[in-house]
Amino acid sequence: MSARLPPLIERLAELVAIPSVSSPDPAHDQPNEAVIHRLAEWLEELGFRVEVLPVPGRPGKANLVATLGTGPGGLVLAGHTDTVPFDPGRWSTDPFRLTERDGRLHGLGTADMKGFFPLVLEVAAGLDPRALRAPLVVVATADEESSMSGARALAAAGRPLGRHAVIGEPTGLRPVHRHKGILMERVRLTGQPGHSSDPALGNSALEGMHEAIGALLAWRAGLQAAHRDEAFAVPVPTLNLGAIHGGDSPNRICGECVLDLDLRTLPGMDPAALREALRARVRAVAARRGLEAAFEALFEGVPALETPQNAAIVQAAEALAGHPAEAVAFGTEGPFLARLGCETVILGPGDIAQAHQPDEFLALDRIEPMLRILRGLVRRFCARPEGA
Repeated sequence: MSARLPPLIERLAELVAIPSVSSPDPAHDQPNEAVIHRLAEWLEELGFRVEVLPVPGRPGKANLVATLGTGPGGLVLAGHTDTVPFDPGRWSTDPFRLTERDGRLHGLGTADMKGFFPLVLEVAAGLDPRALRAPLVVVATADEESSMSGARALAAAGRPLGRHAVIGEPTGLRPVHRHKGILMERVRLTGQPGHSSDPALGNSALEGMHEAIGALLAWRAGLQAAHRDEAFAVPVPTLNLGAIHGGDSPNRICGECVLDLDLRTLPGMDPAALREALRARVRAVAARRGLEAAFEALFEGVPALETPQNAAIVQAAEALAGHPAEAVAFGTEGPFLARLGCETVILGPGDIAQAHQPDEFLALDRIEPMLRILRGLVRRFCARPEGA
């Protein structure tokens, strides 16, 4: 290992100490450039060709693409550098100070997913680029926890990265080859406020939203009857009515009502078509009631991921992890890598139960198994055959 490269735990401590929260709320959102530049320094010391790519329209946000070796194919090891916001009152330690306790490394992002990058560096430090038949590519992105603007920018650029990819999201060392898609929508109905003593004086947006919710729940029932995949723990698409706000006084007819919801889709379902179908049902209610309907995509959406079971990366990950590949409900940047031609598996040392939680941690006993898996993947997809 390079004498200038800090030990693995120190690398993780440095990354945790650099704030990189991403949030749709500008009051909480932070740049990720400092994390990207630290990773770039370390990877350059290991001989990687490093590119820092600013995310268009997102000041202070950047992606990183670092390549060791040359040639077609290769293996991409990818992850996001941002974390979710946190409530300091619910943490028993400083979220930005790596703290070891009871065999666990506590800190913001240890599981989801800054903890993946020091492991990647550990594996890369032992490589001789002359011994690689195909490149090893490290990708680090911005804003996965909010808009996925980093992964979207990579996909929009259309630059091929590699044939096989692993995203180190927290999966408990179990490979994931399929996950649901997700989109988030805001529905706004506007009517006419008026004195509650006479319903004819106004047109209630709240009552209209009540009818619209009924139409959406009936639509949800139809979707769940038509689409089912037993590979998922929740085998149907879900529609969650997450928040509703309307009116300002009990003696005033509600003039405006807003509903926020999310829709999680199965592989094969078209998010854009579903968003339009959702809007059409609300528009129909609004038209019947003389209300104005408006819509906002709170989260543009991520399609579902479905990497074939017989893909080489899936089979290699299953063999090295000792578990069959699974399907999960949470979303990742996998579909954007797939758009660039990467057959993608989600596989990391953290646990999803720790993601977004106070006192988030990475268990120390996950480090060596993950290093073994990563080294096996590099041998399989990048190293020259013995005797070559």
